[in-house]
Amino acid sequence: MALTLAQTAKNLSTDTLQAGVVETFARTSPVMELTPQMTVAGNSYQYNQEDTLPDVAFRDVGDGYEPSSGDVARKSETLSIIGGDVDVDKFVAQTLGNVNNQRAVQTNLKVKSLAKKYTQNFFKGDSSASPLEFDGLEKRVANNGNEIMAGTDGGNLSLIKLHELLDAVEGGAEVLFMSKAMRRELQKLLEQSTHYIQNGTDEFGRPVEYFGDVAIRTVEDDVLAFNETQGSATSAGSIYALRFGAQEAISGLTNGGIMVQDLGEIDSKPVYRTRIEFYCGLADFHPKAAARLGGITRSV
Repeated sequence: MALTLAQTAKNLSTDTLQAGVVETFARTSPVMELTPQMTVAGNSYQYNQEDTLPDVAFRDVGDGYEPSSGDVARKSETLSIIGGDVDVDKFVAQTLGNVNNQRAVQTNLKVKSLAKKYTQNFFKGDSSASPLEFDGLEKRVANNGNEIMAGTDGGNLSLIKLHELLDAVEGGAEVLFMSKAMRRELQKLLEQSTHYIQNGTDEFGRPVEYFGDVAIRTVEDDVLAFNETQGSATSAGSIYALRFGAQEAISGLTNGGIMVQDLGEIDSKPVYRTRIEFYCGLADFHPKAAARLGGITRSV
């Protein structure tokens, strides 16, 4: 079973350092919190994505069926490497307090930066432009033909388009990802209608809003900024709807999970070093597991 990072953190009670890093990853980004991470062998993963279904038919007594087969698209994902080293100078450790406290502070900052970088790649990654990245949702949704636009030249967010986005996710969307600025557009829209937002909590007990039974999760404005082009609109934004699931919908891929190594004091210079790495990728097992509503312009 593929676990999310939030679930993984709970299972790492014997490795306090790693558990703390994994939990910080999940707390920093809702993408990291919710995405199941499927463990794969080697540095790549091949799978079949559903394409077309086989035919079925009614038959009369004594008649036979016309045989048919469905089609699948063969896909391959290569794991990417994201990570960084955290160095704390011995002088800093000596003069500013306990070495573990200083390393913990710097490690926490590094993890937050890595979580933000992963989140950016989750939506905007493009391996053809940056070969070290994995392809993100924007490229995958476009390739799968599951994009909806607010208008030819952009347009304000509407409930009709929002429901069209949700309906585009086969099997039912679990979450809507958007920027904080886009959430304000949604809240403004709902104030003018009979729809309302419900409240719940996330994996860590923090408040989460729901549109119906679909969670609304926000990322930083610079991750999903109002800087996309749609026709003559050059300051448009997007909302993503998706369903998670290993081997059936959207899933992360990893070999080894988030790895944390305390290298101690290194020989080349007087610093204490911690290395954090994540061998990661993304798979869309179903072409309609994610959808994007793009071309959304600000209402003011």
